[in-house]
Amino acid sequence: MKISVEEFDEMFDSGEVDMTPYLDMSTFRRPRHEAKRVNVDFPQWMVDSLDQEAARIGVTRQSIIKTWIAERIDLLNRAAM
Repeated sequence: MKISVEEFDEMFDSGEVDMTPYLDMSTFRRPRHEAKRVNVDFPQWMVDSLDQEAARIGVTRQSIIKTWIAERIDLLNRAAM
């Protein structure tokens, strides 16, 4: 359904209309959240430990690495404030 920009703005500003039917979600992007492949070499003992912890909590090795790195970056950013 096509509507004018003015109609869209009025509907949005009223807060009484669900706007999602008027949005094309297939074009949404999260800036700075695009995936970028990075190769990192870990010693075997570290891979084993990562796999053990990933299996314990039921996630992939990649997920646990990304989670732990994100937590560390968040911690560093909070300390810098």
